[in-house]
Amino acid sequence: MSQVGQAAPRDPAPSRLAYRLQRLMLTPGVRRGFVFGLPTAIMVLIGVLALSDQDRRDAMGLWWQQVKTEIQSREEFMVKLMAIDGASPDISEDIREILPLDFPMSSFDLDLAQMQATVAGLDAVERADLRIRPGGVLHIQVQQRVPALVWRNPRGLDLVDVGGNRVSTILQRGARPDLPLIIGRGADRAAAEALELVAAAEPLSTRLRGLLRVGERRWTVVLDRGQRILLPERTPVGALEQVIAVDEAQDLLAREVRVVDMRNPRRPTVRLAPEAAQTMRQIKMIELGDD
Repeated sequence: MSQVGQAAPRDPAPSRLAYRLQRLMLTPGVRRGFVFGLPTAIMVLIGVLALSDQDRRDAMGLWWQQVKTEIQSREEFMVKLMAIDGASPDISEDIREILPLDFPMSSFDLDLAQMQATVAGLDAVERADLRIRPGGVLHIQVQQRVPALVWRNPRGLDLVDVGGNRVSTILQRGARPDLPLIIGRGADRAAAEALELVAAAEPLSTRLRGLLRVGERRWTVVLDRGQRILLPERTPVGALEQVIAVDEAQDLLAREVRVVDMRNPRRPTVRLAPEAAQTMRQIKMIELGDD
């Protein structure tokens, strides 16, 4: 006999909505979102709310600046002195003038790249390497340019290296009598070729007075006694060697020759001194008269 009014037994199966939620929670993306995404969003929200207040932002900025200053001012980060190697006393003094550093100071306040560019910008410096050594030493290793020529230009006398880079200025030629002299506009840009000519002119070294750059395109060798050798634009070294070979064979430059023109190597010409030219004309007139 059935019991009238008794409640129906409870169905243990989940509802359709609960079932869908449970299935959704089993999805890897949703699970990661709840585990990582939700806490992150809450933290970001707290941060935004905390930084929305200007006074709180100023306080946090001041606190961070104090922490940063304390770290940068620690003893192990302090630079106490500067050491310069590879530079002459004058160049060392110039470097200290262009880098007016007030020691001790934090290494975080030093822009080594900019300082290196500043030191390398000196005419006499070919390369500079800056490092902070243990013990708080700013070490500057300098490679100086080596003067190879004296260049006389409209500004005065400059020392230049093998690449034509200016090294320094001198007041008079006698300050560096050991270096060859080049003269004229653009002579510095042809410094390498000038050194080749100086090497080729070794047999005439005691008579060599300098190399004159003409029209920024060719050289003239200037010797004592007013003699000059005009060289071509191309292969000037070969042309000079030809003149030296003739001189060694026939004492060409020991005679009353003023100019040896090699600008056209196929038709070299020789210009005599006025007195010698006059004598030659007289001799020819006498010979013609005798005929």
